[in-house]
Amino acid sequence: MSHEYDDVKPALNQSNHTQSLFLSNKHERFFLLALAGIQFTHILDFMIMMPLGPQFITALSINTHEFGLLLSSYTFAAAIAGVFATYYIDRFERRQLLIRLYVCFIVATVACAFAPNYHMLFIARACAGAFGGILGSFVQTIVADSIPFERRGKALGTVMAAFSVSTVAGVPLSLFLANHISFLGWRAPFLFIGLISIAILLIAYRNIPKISGHLHHVQVGNRFKQIYEIAIAHHHARAFLFMALIMITGFSVIPYIALFLTSNVGVANSYISLIYLCGGIATLMSSRLIGHMADQYGKVRVFRVLAIVSLIPLLVTTNLVPVPLWVVLINSTAFFILISGRMIPAMAIVSQLVEPKIRGTFMSLVGSTQMLASGIASVLAGLVVTITPDGKMEHYNLVGYGAAACGLLTFWLVGYIHSDTKKT
Repeated sequence: MSHEYDDVKPALNQSNHTQSLFLSNKHERFFLLALAGIQFTHILDFMIMMPLGPQFITALSINTHEFGLLLSSYTFAAAIAGVFATYYIDRFERRQLLIRLYVCFIVATVACAFAPNYHMLFIARACAGAFGGILGSFVQTIVADSIPFERRGKALGTVMAAFSVSTVAGVPLSLFLANHISFLGWRAPFLFIGLISIAILLIAYRNIPKISGHLHHVQVGNRFKQIYEIAIAHHHARAFLFMALIMITGFSVIPYIALFLTSNVGVANSYISLIYLCGGIATLMSSRLIGHMADQYGKVRVFRVLAIVSLIPLLVTTNLVPVPLWVVLINSTAFFILISGRMIPAMAIVSQLVEPKIRGTFMSLVGSTQMLASGIASVLAGLVVTITPDGKMEHYNLVGYGAAACGLLTFWLVGYIHSDTKKT
């Protein structure tokens, strides 16, 4: 069966090294919608474990350390898979590889629902993480290949709004499914993700065009040497450090928010979904606006503003005392908007650092760096925070101070990343 966009011819924009597709406005909207759908499902698959922690601990008879390993299996597998993906990701046509990776992701996610014990679930989560991690960076590669730099902030805002949608609809709905479908319990959310992923797969198959402009650049020589040179280039290394610090800033704090709010701030468990819901709706509404502002006012300027302002709700979150629910909602919503908003201009800047012929390899390494950094951040934060005999969490404020320091470093480092993009 031929694809309706197979005859679309990419054009190389010499001024910004971007392969732009000649798509109508309608087709571009569906194209970005399909990519956003893929982002939505793999981000949801990653996030769904966090609020379901108590259920996994009870149902599988595991302790908090084993649950932490279950969480980390996804991120570390994604990091390792991203490194391996660098060998082949620029050697295949983009659409074909994306579809195949997404099918494998769906199979692994559904396998989580049928895992009979902790060890099989651990393996299934690692497989889902491996394919999901590659998909995350690959989607951003496709956007960078297809949308000109001057419009890329808005396009990435559309695709990265998937994070918000997963919070708005996915997390509360998955919690509802796990709590109310008693015969499935924690398995229900994985089946839910599998079903909606199949629907998104059909949309992606219909609306993502063939993208092969990068194949016109023949790569000769030793492939491993090429990957090594991409990885160690000084301007690439700065980008990896930049993205790692961004992830550490957020993911040293995020995994422990729900536990801190319920144990220290006095928020009832029933309100955790409401906190995710409010933050997600606000982020969904703000993502495209932030992308538009990045395109209009400059990506570095917008990133720096977000990086500084985001430190306010971050430090409030990690030092919060018992307060009314409306105060918690205002702060948590600001936290979600600003922490996730930083990624939009950051990814637009980083994606422009390399030419299309090596962008898939580079973005896979970026994705691996992100996943590895988020896994390390959650593990290190878990070593810092402690639970007292009365159930209170201690030293969360120290995690916040460390995260804020990393955020300040990104403010300084982004200037060097931007200067590197001008040289490429």
